[in-house]
Amino acid sequence: MKRIFTVLLIILLSLTLVVGCAQKAPTPAPTEQPKEKFKVGFIYVGPIGDAGWTYAHEQGRKMLEKELGVEAIYKESVPESQECEKVIKDMIDQGAKVIFATSYGFQDYVAKVAKEYPNVKFLHCSGSILGANYANYFGSIEEPRYLSGIVAGLKTKKNSIGYVAAYDLTEVIRGINAFTLGVRSVNPKAVVKVKWTNTWFDPAKEKAAAVALLDEGVDVIAQHQDTSGPQVAAEERGVWSVGYNTDMSKMAPKAYMTAPLWNWGMYYVKTVKEIQAGTWKPEAYWGTMKDGFVDLAPLTAVAPPEAKAAVDKVKADMMAGKFNVFAGPIKDQSGKVVVPAGSSVSLPDQLSMKWFVQGVEGKIGK
Repeated sequence: MKRIFTVLLIILLSLTLVVGCAQKAPTPAPTEQPKEKFKVGFIYVGPIGDAGWTYAHEQGRKMLEKELGVEAIYKESVPESQECEKVIKDMIDQGAKVIFATSYGFQDYVAKVAKEYPNVKFLHCSGSILGANYANYFGSIEEPRYLSGIVAGLKTKKNSIGYVAAYDLTEVIRGINAFTLGVRSVNPKAVVKVKWTNTWFDPAKEKAAAVALLDEGVDVIAQHQDTSGPQVAAEERGVWSVGYNTDMSKMAPKAYMTAPLWNWGMYYVKTVKEIQAGTWKPEAYWGTMKDGFVDLAPLTAVAPPEAKAAVDKVKADMMAGKFNVFAGPIKDQSGKVVVPAGSSVSLPDQLSMKWFVQGVEGKIGK
């Protein structure tokens, strides 16, 4: 009986210890779900490898991810048609709180979707529409275009420069004008010949337009296009070139001298910070060289030796707010003074510019 009692006592004590240990065991903490990143969407009109416009925006998107730790998704080669509405909505379904649409032709479609999603912020590049959750952004690329014109004007030996132009939009027209004003500020005898392609991204067509200009006798090629086709044409013909959007020296190392550049990342970081902080307000943002939104790429060894000093002098005045690209006197193609001395073209008038300055050879849209 003593043995049985002892065994029962041991069993009872063991059960007590087990229960006690079970009561003292800590309750495991609930597994924390990783915090979802703030998501931003980018709509691109061309491929990210175009070495031009879309590539430059892609560098800005990467800068945004790096500096703010957000998730920035993108879709490349989106048509400027109703298809972009579906792309935008797909991004919103994925959780995008902000949409950046990076081409002029997206404007009407973005504005339509913005009305359907009032809690999403929409930013459209180069547009003109404003709304409660819709803004636009662009900048004075005409400043570095003028500077690149100085380089081209000093380089040409034939006083004949070619310009491969995309569409007859005011954006392109005022760029041609700014470039030509820069050219003629150092070389009043030089002319700028324009060829239209009606494309943003068509390397073959844009190269062909440059070849046509070269056949007409130009010895410098400039462009407002998203590809390096015109640069390649200049390289193959042994003449010189001015690019656009990015450093295109790898595509045409013996021809490329410089290029007007955009710093999209600066704007993307600034804007998303404001949206996250709740301080963002819709505006028509207009960046300048002074605030770092636009710039001129470093001059290569191909550029004329005297160009750096000439560019630096004018750039310093631009940075100080002392130089206006469209300050008078300015004459149009017919030789008529359209901007008198002491006045300048206002920003609204620049945004609706549909005339060429003296020195441009070509017709708008033809």
